[in-house]
Amino acid sequence: NLMEWIDVCNDPVLQDLPYKIELNEWGQIVMSPASNAHGALQILIGALLFNMKGGGTVISECSVMTSKGVKVADVAWASREFMDANGTRTPYPVSPELCVEILSPSNTEGHIREKIDLYLARGAKEVWVCDLSGDMKFYNPGGEITDSALFPGFPNKVNES
Repeated sequence: NLMEWIDVCNDPVLQDLPYKIELNEWGQIVMSPASNAHGALQILIGALLFNMKGGGTVISECSVMTSKGVKVADVAWASREFMDANGTRTPYPVSPELCVEILSPSNTEGHIREKIDLYLARGAKEVWVCDLSGDMKFYNPGGEITDSALFPGFPNKVNES
């Protein structure tokens, strides 16, 4: 790898960039710009998860080591069992039970599909994708599902109202 994840996390030059940073399978830094709409959805989804599930931990910018480098879920939820086993390791060697990606204009369908597959391959039970208008799609290892089994009743559309 050209750069290890811990080096990325500790590099003072990279600390205050307005970008989401990940590593690809060759250890190269991949950056995508964040918007205020993206950040607002990230907090909203995290708050909804926090309020819906007793126990577990909601994580923002959750790094997971995958077969194609370190990927960073915008929001994740991890059970107490996951947290007992993994604590705050960075990056996690396995995926928390839920990973959520919020689309950015720079995301392609292929890129998001790959991230869904990578999180599921590392043990996620579900991966959710939210577009910038708040429309949610839910996936499990069997493919797209209509509603979340982990968080029954989670809305198919989130917004700030």
